[in-house]
Amino acid sequence: MSPDALTLAVLVIVLVAGAAVGAVAWRLWSARRDLGSDVERASYTILHSAAQAGRYLRGGLEPEGAAKAARHLRSMLGAPALALTDEARLLAWDGESPAHAGTVMALAAKTLAQGRTRVPGDAELDCAAAGCTDPECRLRSAVVAPVRAGSRVIGTVVTFSPSAGAGLVRATGEVADWVATQAELAELDRSRTLLMEAEVRALRAQISPHFIYNSLTAIASYILTDPARARELVVEFADFTRYSFRRHGDFTTLAEELKSIDQYLLLERARFGERLQVSLRIAPEVLGILIPFLSLQPLVENAVRHGLEAREGVGHISITAEDTPLDAVVQIEDDGAGMDPERLREVLAGHVGGIHVGLRNVDARMRQVYGDDHGLVVETAPGQGTLITLRIPKSQPQHEARPPVN
Repeated sequence: MSPDALTLAVLVIVLVAGAAVGAVAWRLWSARRDLGSDVERASYTILHSAAQAGRYLRGGLEPEGAAKAARHLRSMLGAPALALTDEARLLAWDGESPAHAGTVMALAAKTLAQGRTRVPGDAELDCAAAGCTDPECRLRSAVVAPVRAGSRVIGTVVTFSPSAGAGLVRATGEVADWVATQAELAELDRSRTLLMEAEVRALRAQISPHFIYNSLTAIASYILTDPARARELVVEFADFTRYSFRRHGDFTTLAEELKSIDQYLLLERARFGERLQVSLRIAPEVLGILIPFLSLQPLVENAVRHGLEAREGVGHISITAEDTPLDAVVQIEDDGAGMDPERLREVLAGHVGGIHVGLRNVDARMRQVYGDDHGLVVETAPGQGTLITLRIPKSQPQHEARPPVN
């Protein structure tokens, strides 16, 4: 090969190699650009870990959730090992050299008692004393930070590492504060559940003294004159009270709630006779929709007590349920005495107690569960009757109904 040909070949090889290197460099640069800067990638990793840990801590400081959250919390801190405790026990350990898990509560004791972040001394982290046989164990230092609920220490976050610098101390404290926030949110969820249960108890209390007494009196009046009718009413009364006083289940189906209302109205007809006229128009498509337990019966009882009892002659109650693209629209209307709109506003605001507690409680529960847009819409005026409208979302994937009462 001539010198010129050799030079040309070398030049071609150099150009091809350069193009290949350039292509690889372009791909690496493009990939780096798509993923963002180092800071952006680090931020994403931390936020993703926090979101995952938060899912598991929404039940509070409990062993099952803490065990799943610990891995993500350790990832946030970049530590070889991490532990979570409550006030009395180790909830979770994640990381290297698990023999050290047995020392966690001893390390956490002072922080639980004093409420201060601390860095335990070397003697407290001795591998031999912990039963750790790993010759390359990196758990030579630890940071113990308190998890607070108000003024009370409810647990600790314990981070293990080769050395505990100021950065790790601050980061562990921040993670402990974040865990405390999740615990507080869990407590708010529990308080919300307890509030809903208290409201249901209030509705049951409203049913109990008034309705039960009148139903039993009506049943007693049939015992001698129509024993078969009396037995039928006793069965309906038993089924109705069993449904109304059940202890579990925040939600039921519209069909179950309407069945309970039918039993209620059957018992009320035994007392009022032909004075109580009821019409129903229910779209079959909405019967399976979920609804908060005891949401409709108090409204029907309100129509009977404050519509029919407050007037002479025949009273009419209409119950309709229609299917719309997003909601089931339920309306309960009576042609009774009606109510002053200003007093109604005071009732729904909780400024007036007494006989209308059912109306207010149902409105509050609907707003709690579905948002303010789903509160009761009440149209009324003195002498003009009352129309109550509820809009119940058809899609409720986060809720489930209790099995029907047999």
